Amino acid sequence: MLWYLGRRLLQVIPVFLGATLLLYALVFLRPGDPVAGLGGERGLPEAVQEQIRAQFHLDQPFIVQYLLYLKGIFTFDLGNTFTGRPVSEVVADALPITFQLAIMALVIETVFGIAFGLWAGIRKGKLFDSSVLVLSLLLIALPTFVTGLVLQIVVGVNLGWLPVTAGRDPDFISLLMPAVVLATTSFAHILRLTRTSVIENITADFVRTARAKGLSRDKVTSRHVLRNSLIPVVTFIGIDLGNLMTGSIIVEGIFNINGVGGTLFRAIGSGESVTIVTLSTVIVLIYIVANLLVDLLYAVLDPRIRYA
Repeated sequence: MLWYLGRRLLQVIPVFLGATLLLYALVFLRPGDPVAGLGGERGLPEAVQEQIRAQFHLDQPFIVQYLLYLKGIFTFDLGNTFTGRPVSEVVADALPITFQLAIMALVIETVFGIAFGLWAGIRKGKLFDSSVLVLSLLLIALPTFVTGLVLQIVVGVNLGWLPVTAGRDPDFISLLMPAVVLATTSFAHILRLTRTSVIENITADFVRTARAKGLSRDKVTSRHVLRNSLIPVVTFIGIDLGNLMTGSIIVEGIFNINGVGGTLFRAIGSGESVTIVTLSTVIVLIYIVANLLVDLLYAVLDPRIRYA
């Protein structure tokens, strides 16, 4: 296991370099001059624009800018935004909010997705099974911003149960509705994955053997059916953590949350390449760590899996 862990950590290096290089290339190739737009309609004097370009290395070739960015990462100097604020400070303020939002969404979709999927799989063909299948299809089909706007109107405005927007310093209550919106699509996928996996495992030989030994229905379900059904679900959940981070761009915009998504959206609008790539790199690292944890959890869920 230690050899496998070391090998996976070494694989992180080329993935990290390739992802940041691609991200930086996409930002570098985007049309328009971000410095020219800083002064609004009147624009900044040409001398000031040249000074800003030199300060942020925007007058350098692409590969030089990228190498300077890597140097900044390894020396813990991520540079400043166009307003002069350190990018590291921006990330430090935005990341905890988005991370809290993503964790809340992950817990909601995992708990309810597995519970509904397990119950639907056990009761295949019944009314509950058909109802949750229709519900999951509806949630998958609806865009996130539609779900968010509907909940804002119904739950926030008409019923008054939860705040309509989260604001700059959101608490648990103000993040609850955005977390539900962020979790809706993944909840539907987890529900369907769990249901399908439970239906496959519930008729497997090892389950029939467990029943023949006299184990109760609850023990067979929890120890044999559910445990083996969770392997594809865990894979999805690990990958989905990164999706939740990127999906928060829309949700944070709808609910006015000052997290990674909202900050990244504003940085894209102003063309702040360092901020865009830094926030995107954070999301890439979360993807990598989440996938590594998923691979390690395989051995816990299924002892038959061994790593060379």
